[in-house]
Amino acid sequence: MRKVQLILLAGLLIIGCNSAPKSNGNQGDNKTQLSSLLNNYWEERMNLFPMEATANGDKKHNDQLTITIAENFRDSLGRFYQKYLDLVSKIDSNGFDKNDLVSYRLLKYEMQMGIEGLKYPTHYMPINQFWAFTLELPQLGSGTGNQPFKTVADYDNWLKRLSVFPAWTDTAIANMRKGIASGWVLPKTLTIKIIPQLKAVIVDNDTSSLFYGPIKSMPDTFSATDRQRLTNEYRNAIRQIVNPCYTRLYEFFNKEYLPKSRRSNGTSDMPGGKVFYNYCIRYWTTTNMAPDSIYNTGLAEVARIEGEMNRIKTETGFKGDLLAFFKYLGEDKKFYPFTTSKEIIDSFWGIKKAEEPQLKKLFNNTPKTEFTIRQTEAFRAASASAEYNQGSGDGSRPGIFYVPIMDATKFNYTGMTTLFLHEAIPGHHYQISLQQENKNLPTFRRFLWYGAYGEGWAHYCETLGKDLGVYNDPYQYFGHLSDGIHRAIRLVVDIGLHYKGMSREEAIKYMMAHELISEGDATAEIERYMAIPGQALSYKIGQMAITGEREKYKQLLGTKFNIASFHDEVLKDGCVPLNILKEKMADWYQTQK
Repeated sequence: MRKVQLILLAGLLIIGCNSAPKSNGNQGDNKTQLSSLLNNYWEERMNLFPMEATANGDKKHNDQLTITIAENFRDSLGRFYQKYLDLVSKIDSNGFDKNDLVSYRLLKYEMQMGIEGLKYPTHYMPINQFWAFTLELPQLGSGTGNQPFKTVADYDNWLKRLSVFPAWTDTAIANMRKGIASGWVLPKTLTIKIIPQLKAVIVDNDTSSLFYGPIKSMPDTFSATDRQRLTNEYRNAIRQIVNPCYTRLYEFFNKEYLPKSRRSNGTSDMPGGKVFYNYCIRYWTTTNMAPDSIYNTGLAEVARIEGEMNRIKTETGFKGDLLAFFKYLGEDKKFYPFTTSKEIIDSFWGIKKAEEPQLKKLFNNTPKTEFTIRQTEAFRAASASAEYNQGSGDGSRPGIFYVPIMDATKFNYTGMTTLFLHEAIPGHHYQISLQQENKNLPTFRRFLWYGAYGEGWAHYCETLGKDLGVYNDPYQYFGHLSDGIHRAIRLVVDIGLHYKGMSREEAIKYMMAHELISEGDATAEIERYMAIPGQALSYKIGQMAITGEREKYKQLLGTKFNIASFHDEVLKDGCVPLNILKEKMADWYQTQK
């Protein structure tokens, strides 16, 4: 899973220009107007979303923090969405080339989805156990995230940014009280998981704080005066900002929010929840698929993949049913060969080395952005999935594949290869890096993200294992099938939880009946879907769309079909909704004929 920005279900924030461009029918003028509009939009967006700017490598805003959950901020969103929608709608798109037409359509789509998203009070639930600013902040402050700590100015920038956290904390608590009153409140099972996450950040000794990390790794080039000043200021920030804010949140969740958390599981149990969930489906899948259609697709995919799993089980010579095979894979010591975290990280590097000779056959274009693998920090590992953090647009920060390892001796190797293909290479790292490096795209498209395309591409890359020569072991291939059925199960349980009244316990039971997964891991997965409705749908919906396009054009083109050319075309325009992806692949087909 690619780590996405925390501005969820609110779309984009932009400030409009003072006057709308007038169309005079001149194609060149229209193109200039669109280019100017997109540039203005991006610069003003970075001003208002400074955390996003930092993630993208824009250093001008590294000392700023906007409270995006504030009511007045959301009020501004609606006005500016509408303003930019009006501005782009007044440009005549007739005569645009394909690239400009896609940009035009994407900006309109973004504004429309943003306007609609503001109808729902998602800011009343600003913290969950999976994606939350309270989880991102320690990662940034520790020096392991995308906040830079290379110069004295960088260190001062972080202190300025951190100084806004008390106001963010006040706003979050006030919002959650409104959520309690209005019924927009987290399920109790999720609240229980948040409380220890908050407590883990609070420390008695300043130097043991995650936020003291930059002091421990301070560059030797800093003067003695700066080193002493920054050490004192960081220790004060931990005592006066970090510890008090996390303590307030911990006590609020423990004493006030937990007793008021709801016992239900899905969004349909909140006021207007079913309408909201339908929006989540469109937001994450970029389709108008009906919930029942997605649910039935999931059931069919589960059945199809189970058939393939049974075939592989038989090939291994195992005697017993599929559930017994799951148990065998989950318990036999030969599938747990590791004793240290380093051995696991080294094994992932080994997968990268093994696939490298075949990558050039599948891809003509490869990214320049550097890549690395890191173990997920301990404070968030218990609730984290493996994830990819994008590199910076300027290439100064590598793309990072994070692997949570709680106990190396309990790390099952069978799913490692398919996980690497998805999260790292050629999955998220190729797609996101090539998009960010593509100077033919306007800046806003270089950093645009749609779950169905991005997660769909990464899930599709799991199917390339045989082409890459890394599924030679039947147990690794079974691990690939396990990931495939996992994404199909998501279609069933996400719709089930949020639309069909499936309980948390029923969803966990269904997941465990159809894949190799422990009860603890299944519980964490189901609770993730409870926290982020609709997001889990994007993987399988997107993968099936890309695979469908590949199979269709492979049949139509026959010997003329070139897999590297197909992949280049899928990736060259960056993230787009699935309908635009299918349109551009149809154009590609005409050139291939």
